[in-house]
Amino acid sequence: MFKPWHSFAFGILLFLLLGLLSFVFPVNGIFLSQYLELRFPAAGDLFSETPVKKDISKIIAAANEGEELTPAELMVSSESATAGISATRDKPKKSLAIVPKRKSLQPITSIQQRNQSALRKFFKALVDLRNQSSPAVHVLHYGDSQIEGDRITDFLRQKLQSQFGGEGPGLLSLMPLSPSRINKISTAPGWERYTAFAGKDKRVSHSNYGVLAGFNRFSASKKITDTSSTLTTSLSVTTTRFGGPAVMSYKKFKLFYGGAKRRTWCEFYDGPALMAADSLSAGGVFAVKEFNVGNGSFTHSIKFRGKDSPDFYAISLESDHGIMLDNIALRGSSGTFFHLINQVQLKQFYDYLNVKLIILQFGGNALPAIETEEMALNYASYLRSQISILKKVAPNASIIFIGPSDMSIKSGMEYVTYPFLELLRDAIKKVVLESDCAFYDMYDSMGGYNSMPSWVDEKLAASDYTHFSPQGARKIASLFYTALMDEYANYLKTID
Repeated sequence: MFKPWHSFAFGILLFLLLGLLSFVFPVNGIFLSQYLELRFPAAGDLFSETPVKKDISKIIAAANEGEELTPAELMVSSESATAGISATRDKPKKSLAIVPKRKSLQPITSIQQRNQSALRKFFKALVDLRNQSSPAVHVLHYGDSQIEGDRITDFLRQKLQSQFGGEGPGLLSLMPLSPSRINKISTAPGWERYTAFAGKDKRVSHSNYGVLAGFNRFSASKKITDTSSTLTTSLSVTTTRFGGPAVMSYKKFKLFYGGAKRRTWCEFYDGPALMAADSLSAGGVFAVKEFNVGNGSFTHSIKFRGKDSPDFYAISLESDHGIMLDNIALRGSSGTFFHLINQVQLKQFYDYLNVKLIILQFGGNALPAIETEEMALNYASYLRSQISILKKVAPNASIIFIGPSDMSIKSGMEYVTYPFLELLRDAIKKVVLESDCAFYDMYDSMGGYNSMPSWVDEKLAASDYTHFSPQGARKIASLFYTALMDEYANYLKTID
């Protein structure tokens, strides 16, 4: 029969054994496999001083203010910071500027440019949109899993479309890697995904991956085979109210494809109604089939029938005016893949889409593997070559690089910033600025060193101490948008 002192003695014995283990267990842990490693806290970790967490209250307050500002509060005359929209009603539209109206709304972290010209092409496009002298423009937001599910991009899209017009979510993959609350896409069985953003797919002999760095094909399957020689399949796209009214007001459904050996029959349905039927052309690496929508339905489907599947690069839900902001989330990518895509084809896409801004948000996937300064510099060098490619295929677009966020690694009992994060950030920034592009320091905007634990405590980041939560993504997007509009206001002062 156990007595209370037995439990006490067992606890003391267990404590002593664990204490002994903390002295003899290898400091670097025991490596079991590529995905499994055993670690045990060292004795010093149990009594070491807990790192002081960053106070991010002012950062969150600034982000909250940016979220709450309405379009009317942001729109003032570039000639008078105190004049409202009504004061400019009879003036040319080019006098309208987007500047922070409240003095307290100042960027936590400013966008950096070497000679204040890196964003000029994009800002000029915004002015042209204001004057209604420009067709629709696309802003491509490339990033890793940090922007999956339209995080960050969603907020930027809502803000930009509310200021400069535009409807629809823009470009979408036919088989997205992660679900989005804004668009629900489903395909019949038998579809395949081929990508280049995390390494070129070995099943593909060509490099025609398109604007999303990947394409989709339907293949033979018992569930989709109509006859022994003809394939039939379908896909559907549903847009939800979570993207806001502008996202739901698109009027065009575009299908980007190429590479088929034979023509493919295509039927487009707006809700249950058949709206169009035609064949998709064979050959080539860039073709667009456009359908009009606006039947009051937010679900569209396409049925295909043919003996060979084209390469489907993307669909786009958009309008003929304003801004389309495309979320291009590439899970696992380090951003060093543009050289794997046919640059002639990529230029066709960028020209057709009238791309005026390319946002690159990478570095998080490269960081865990970086163990020396040389590795950080090498990664930045790879990015230099990728930026060079983009400047050649999109000469009319501005480029802005959003640096990696704070990321934490377990050190003893606490989470601390990865040891080479700041060095990596500095190396990326140097390359970006030397390439005449703009740089936004997301690490700094979060609060800098060891700021991620505070974001986790506020439920603004996930428990992996790497990714933002939906709420956190909105905060960081608000901070970035404030900085972007601050630079736009500075640009407007140079043209008045």
